[in-house]
Amino acid sequence: MDHEWIYGRHAVREAQRAGRRTLYRLRLAKGVQPKGIVAEVLEAARERGVTVEEVERRVLDALSDGHQGLALEVSPYPYVSIEEFLAASDRQAPPPLYLLLDLIQDPQNLGTLLRTAEAAGVDGALLPAHRAAGVTPAVVNASSGASEHLRIVRANLAQAIHAVKQRGVWVMGLEGGPGAIPLNTVDLARPLAIVLGGEAAGLRPLVRRECDLLAAIPMHGRIESLNAAVAGSIALYAARLANPLGGRAGGMRRNEVKS
Repeated sequence: MDHEWIYGRHAVREAQRAGRRTLYRLRLAKGVQPKGIVAEVLEAARERGVTVEEVERRVLDALSDGHQGLALEVSPYPYVSIEEFLAASDRQAPPPLYLLLDLIQDPQNLGTLLRTAEAAGVDGALLPAHRAAGVTPAVVNASSGASEHLRIVRANLAQAIHAVKQRGVWVMGLEGGPGAIPLNTVDLARPLAIVLGGEAAGLRPLVRRECDLLAAIPMHGRIESLNAAVAGSIALYAARLANPLGGRAGGMRRNEVKS
């Protein structure tokens, strides 16, 4: 497919901001007021010469019930090459941080993980080439557009693990099974790739064997596990806190946490 429709106000705005896709048409549901993010999106469309079409809401309803009155026709997601993905591994400080995903299939989980990955400043995310969710419009929406700013590659996961290890990156599988040690006891202040398994089966045996270490998030309540998106988000921020980035004072800005 040469074109696709990104929907949702944050997703559309971030696609415009990132500037990595070709923009074709913007559709606005009749009755939506040009305020806030909508006004920003309309102004950006005008600046880029993108056609704006006012349509009945049912036209956007055919895409998703989460369109919030906006949809943007764009070129396909711009995945990067494995060479571009690995480029950050040559950096000394701060150490590179990667997210490698093993058969995450739920778009909401993938979108949440990519949103956290972008917020935590990861250097790249990897999705398996087969049997896993890719960066679809539903994933872009679930990530609030964060996926538009990430370097994401689709490749064979076992081969990618081998490649990052050759670059001196330490590979940590996140899993709560036998042999895993508590995440809070792991030295994360090093070049690191966090590998997260699928929602149902966790890490595949081949992927598990390729990891340098298996780590688990300690559970102190009555439940035995966290879902993939929550567990991965915790691990990413544990790694980032161990390897701080420069930037905004305090790491937060007003109104940064959104639903």
